[in-house]
Parts: sequence; structure tokens; C-alpha cells
Amino acid sequence: MCGTQLETLYGTTEGGGVNNVGTVFKINKTGKYTAVYSFRGGRDGNAPVGGLIRDSAGNLYGTTFYGGGGCTFGCGTVFKLDSKGNETVLYRFTDGADGGFPVGRLLRDAAGNLYGTASGGGNFGCFDGEGCGVVFKLDTTNGESVLYTFTGGADGEHPHAGLVRHSSGNLYGTTLDGGNSGWGVVFKLDTMGTETVLHSFGSGSDGAFPLGLLRDAAGNLYGVAEGGGNLSCQGGCGTVFEVTP
Repeated sequence: MCGTQLETLYGTTEGGGVNNVGTVFKINKTGKYTAVYSFRGGRDGNAPVGGLIRDSAGNLYGTTFYGGGGCTFGCGTVFKLDSKGNETVLYRFTDGADGGFPVGRLLRDAAGNLYGTASGGGNFGCFDGEGCGVVFKLDTTNGESVLYTFTGGADGEHPHAGLVRHSSGNLYGTTLDGGNSGWGVVFKLDTMGTETVLHSFGSGSDGAFPLGLLRDAAGNLYGVAEGGGNLSCQGGCGTVFEVTP
């Protein structure tokens, strides 16, 4: 969900809406709900699960997990929604080398380029027979480039969250699986496309299956892991973690 100075909140629902395949909505400061866009489930997208970002002109940007075409139910999209509720699909994934099934929230730089992760596609050597996922960039002409393709090994697999970006251009993120123990990693991707694993989760006290990051001015990274930690729960009850520079 994202907000504005007018205290209007914007968000997505994975299902529901006119066609029961998801919506973009807004809630004003008095609590009034408005459905801004209802997905149709075809080439426009299906199941937006990654949240939204907003530019200074009021345009909203997001992803859908399905729809767009290229797969049985579509491999996902990157979309733009203008201030009048008109949708434009900026990119349709093919679940090939370009990736597929984006989950995380997008990141936008000052030039208008969009960065994100796709949980599938890329390298199809992962244990589950699915693609291991990619980090991608969508430029201002809607051309997609893959910045990194996960291999499913120590570098991680299946990124299920968005990215954070340093002023140097380095990107930071997490993968849900992969790493030394198979429980996910925190990674850095530099401007040359070189990945560095900053932490590989061990499904013990440090957590397992991390989902997204925040970064402070000192370079510390903070996130949550949905498993590990207290093992009295099946698979662990989860952790809140910090990774220092």
C-alpha cells in the first residue's frame, strides 16, 4: 500500500472485484473506499499481490502474478494506472529467460526506470522444476533487461519480495529459498550484475524464508522471516532480523 500527502491510501487485493481476479483501490482519510480498477484476468493482468508505488504525477505502478498471456493463466505483468484509472500494461512476462510470476513491490529510480523481482522463470534448474527467478529492470521505453538470474544454489532462488536501492545503484533483496541450507538469502546486486550473498539462512535461530527488506541511512538492513526462530511452531514461528553492513 502507498500513501500521499493528502492521506489517501492506495492498495491492491489479490482477488475480488468485478471479475474476482483482483483490484486496485483507494481509501481516503475519512475511510471512504473506492475501487480504482478491476482486473479482467486476461492480458491486463490477474492477481496483483505486490503492492503499489506512485510517481509525482499520480500514476500508480504494480505487478500481477498471473495474466498477460504466455502461460496457461498468464505469467504476470507490470502495469501502470493513471490518475483517471486507465490501465496500461508495461510488460508481459513469458516465464522464459525474462522471468515470470512477479510477487514483490516495484522500485522506481529518479529517471523513471522500474526494478523488481520475478519469482519464476530464468534458470529452470531448481529442485521443484520451476524457474529460479530473476531480478529485472524495465526502462522508460518499457524494455525489459534481466539484471540477475538465480541458479537455485548458494545464490538463492524464488525472490518473493521487492528490492531496496542505494544511491550508488546497488540493489538489495531476499530470496524465499536457496542458499547454503535452502532457507533463503539476503543478497546485494551491484551495478555490474554481480551478486553477493550477505546472509544465508540456516532455519535455526536466525530464521528461514525471508520476505523483504528495509534499509536505514547507515546501511543496516531489516526484514522478517516467516520461519525459523522459535521452533515450537511447525517450521519455526519466524523472526525479525537485522543484517549490518
